[in-house]
Amino acid sequence: MKFEHLIQINDPMNPLIDTISVEQLWRGLVLRAESPTMFVPHLDECTIGERDSGSFKRRLRYGDLVIDDVVYMTPLKEVRYEVPAQGEIAASCLSMKIEAPGDAVLLVRFSYDDGQGEHSDPANAMYDDFKRSAYQEADIDTVRILRQLASQGKLDASLLN
Repeated sequence: MKFEHLIQINDPMNPLIDTISVEQLWRGLVLRAESPTMFVPHLDECTIGERDSGSFKRRLRYGDLVIDDVVYMTPLKEVRYEVPAQGEIAASCLSMKIEAPGDAVLLVRFSYDDGQGEHSDPANAMYDDFKRSAYQEADIDTVRILRQLASQGKLDASLLN
């Protein structure tokens, strides 16, 4: 199943939304990759492994389930998570791309590919719909947490150096 959606970060037409800079958004997306337990409720542990230029390996533990992945970062543009096939888990990918289509407008495009293709039978199609909804809710939660951290000044450059 492939699925993508946009979440608007800044909207110049809505004064009720606090503005977040591209740099704050970027630092937040990196924080989500490096400290995912802050963002993923059922994640018990994340161990950061080998780091290369622009990427690092992680081991995620959800109870007895352990998943290895690699995070690739293009500064101020994209954080991409790639899960290689392992055990019963198919290869999959999640990309979070920062988009700025106009003055003061800032978006994040979340793109998922679970490596399974689209299902046509009703039971699996319903499961795909459930996954799409769960992914979108998790992404909304991520943005909510990033907004909270930004409003507290925790995504400011001076605090991270």
